[in-house]
Amino acid sequence: MEAALTTAETAAAQRVDYQTDPAHYQHWQLKFDGPVATLAMDTREDGGIRPGYKLKLNSYDLGVDIELHDALQRIRFEHPEVRTVVVTSAKSRVFCSGANIYMLGTSTHAWKVNFCKFTNETRNGLEDASRSSGIKFLAACNGTTAGGGYELALACDEIFLIDDRSSAVSLPELPLLGVLPGTGGLTRVIDKRKVRRDLADMFCTVSEGVQGQRAKDWRLVDEIVKPAQWNEQIQKRAQELARQSDRPANTRGISLTPLKRTIDENGYHYEFVDVRFDRTGRTATFHVKAPETVKAESLEKIIAAGANWWPLQVARELDDALLSLRTNEPELGLWIMKTSGNTDAVLEIDRQLVAHHSHWFVREVINMLRRTLSRLDVSSRSIYAMIEEGSCFAGTLLELALAADRSYMLRIADNPDATFVALSEMNFGPFCMANGLPRIANRFHGDENAVAKVYALAGGRISAEEALNTGLITSAPDDLDWADELRLAIESRAALSPDALTGLEANLRFALPETLQTRIFGRLSAWQNWIFIRPNAVGSTGALKVYGSGAKAKFNWERV
Repeated sequence: MEAALTTAETAAAQRVDYQTDPAHYQHWQLKFDGPVATLAMDTREDGGIRPGYKLKLNSYDLGVDIELHDALQRIRFEHPEVRTVVVTSAKSRVFCSGANIYMLGTSTHAWKVNFCKFTNETRNGLEDASRSSGIKFLAACNGTTAGGGYELALACDEIFLIDDRSSAVSLPELPLLGVLPGTGGLTRVIDKRKVRRDLADMFCTVSEGVQGQRAKDWRLVDEIVKPAQWNEQIQKRAQELARQSDRPANTRGISLTPLKRTIDENGYHYEFVDVRFDRTGRTATFHVKAPETVKAESLEKIIAAGANWWPLQVARELDDALLSLRTNEPELGLWIMKTSGNTDAVLEIDRQLVAHHSHWFVREVINMLRRTLSRLDVSSRSIYAMIEEGSCFAGTLLELALAADRSYMLRIADNPDATFVALSEMNFGPFCMANGLPRIANRFHGDENAVAKVYALAGGRISAEEALNTGLITSAPDDLDWADELRLAIESRAALSPDALTGLEANLRFALPETLQTRIFGRLSAWQNWIFIRPNAVGSTGALKVYGSGAKAKFNWERV
């Protein structure tokens, strides 16, 4: 019994918790001054999320990014008056030196890859807030800006670099570590900053980086500012950016109260989301519950509900569950999506989302739902949806089935109305994937006739046969074959190579067009994943392993 308790205690100690709040930040200072918020990195050297390394020179690990993600959420919901965020450093002469190299060198392959994915999503969150929430981001690089530090700056709308004759921007991963910038640096330098290819090639292969006027000439930064004018110029530009925003000036925010969550050996349990583990079968079953009743509430009552408004609460619970499972339960390779509740309640909430979409709070809730669903798309897990009697795959919740790799819907011959799905306006635009397409359009590869055919069914209850005929589901077994077909589908999927499945799913989920995000999560992530297991990077004499030891990396010179 004592050994079992020790094992359980060890597992709990290693579990990563994505829930935090400003009172518990170790690495960021968040300050507000009217329409401008200042988010200053000040990493605590001995505050790593895992032992064995020091977070020197404002380097970061997963714990630092968890706080950054939380800060962005609180700015969006709790401070609607904020129109510009200045991202800077509280340390002198260093903005951020990037991901902690010793953390990367000692981490497992899975930890490195999942860390990079969450960091990518957090950086994308800055760009999403600029695009969808009217919050502009100004990177005030007041010192050395290297690797992931420059990638953080690249995610901002504009980059100012202090012109002190020593501060430079750099992406030194290739010459120093034998790897690539892991959070979109290459893609943003070309796609976003429009840096010329030859200059980008030179920039990414010199460890010392580029400073001063050359950094501006090469389009690596927007402005260079002398130290004497630094504070004045940063504040001036922050105020100018704030005037471009449509965020409300004198409005009270919505407090993101702590989630009510229980964690045990069987899963994660929230009010509207419940996740159950089957470790033998290597599956996790998500059960997402809709409200049993809902009224046609006024906007005032919706705002008064705050964090308890169902669409926001379910988005936060689902987001926390997805992040927790991705990091803490890597062997549960198949996620099964189930729903229950009142279909009419979900459709009414969707109507409210559409009716009030221009209000800042409702807009942020829609954005939160979209980001959470997008996190599902890029998770390296197989996803099945099970549509049974009592299911509530309607409107917003139907997106869970549309995001799945396969969807199975029970068909009862003598009671065809017993199972159904339902579409709403929310399925045809607000919840775009990384490629910019709604899942319906992505499903039919942009075929306007197919999309129009299902759009005509919006608002009604769609039977299993009709859902199958219109292409909304994968399979509709009858009640005699249901249990056997599901068992075979689950067992056969769980028996396949997880590595091959990750590659398969990542290639099949996103139809054209390609975007900056699909290039980051697809092409760049795939290459980095491969490089992270190559001996030139992580072998005993690889660049990432010998960094800081004084030894020189020994490469296998074959080009593969």
